[in-house]
Amino acid sequence: MNERNELDLHAHHPALAYRNLGFLESRDGRALRILSEFLHPLSQFRKERIHDTIVFFGSARIREDGPLGRYYRDARELARLLTQWSDGLANPKNRFVVCSGGGPGIMEASNRGASDAGGKNIGLNIGLPFEQRPNPYITPELNFEFRYFFMRKFWFAYLAKALVVFPGGFGTIDELFEILTLVQTHKVEKKMVFVLYGPSFWNEIVNFDALIRHEVISPEDVNLFQWADDPQTAFRILSEGLTRYYLEQAPIPREPEEETPAISKSRV
Repeated sequence: MNERNELDLHAHHPALAYRNLGFLESRDGRALRILSEFLHPLSQFRKERIHDTIVFFGSARIREDGPLGRYYRDARELARLLTQWSDGLANPKNRFVVCSGGGPGIMEASNRGASDAGGKNIGLNIGLPFEQRPNPYITPELNFEFRYFFMRKFWFAYLAKALVVFPGGFGTIDELFEILTLVQTHKVEKKMVFVLYGPSFWNEIVNFDALIRHEVISPEDVNLFQWADDPQTAFRILSEGLTRYYLEQAPIPREPEEETPAISKSRV
């Protein structure tokens, strides 16, 4: 084949669609980008035998040596305690794995605490103009970068059996009330152990009594979560709740290859 014919042959063989970055980054490729942010974490969770998680929410701006530094230290210690406990469970899968938003602040503290205990931990990072960069304590195989907030939120909610919400700003408050709403409206039907950490902070930020007084929530809605102000109390609430809901007389989980998120069942 001469050079001209070879050039003509290549000219008539464009790149495969899934290798065409221009198409994948286009508006028409959005559905594929969204699907990828569902399928890639799913594949990795199966591979790493992750069955469920304990999610840590909290501010990216809290530093270990800053004004709210004790919450950083508490998150680190709590994540360490939970990882030691979960790694000691007799189970073929990784149960109750610490999961954070993957960035600095409370997210870093929780990943760091799990790393201190020698356990796997998850970071669900998202690209933002500031604050959000993956912290160095995330298990490399479980370090994810998301483009879409709603897919990131799906993975927070779907695998979570427990949540701990430390002090934080807009993002933390958004995550707090989104999960509370899902639980309140029974869109999440599974049992969820929910800890609100730092009563002095949260009672200043959110007036739950006023919400009840104005009848915009029911009195029993505040029973959806429990309070903690030290790592030992939070650990007790979480470990006892998870044991009661998921470990006592619980069936052996299916193998990862058989598991596919059933959205209609989990309702998230």
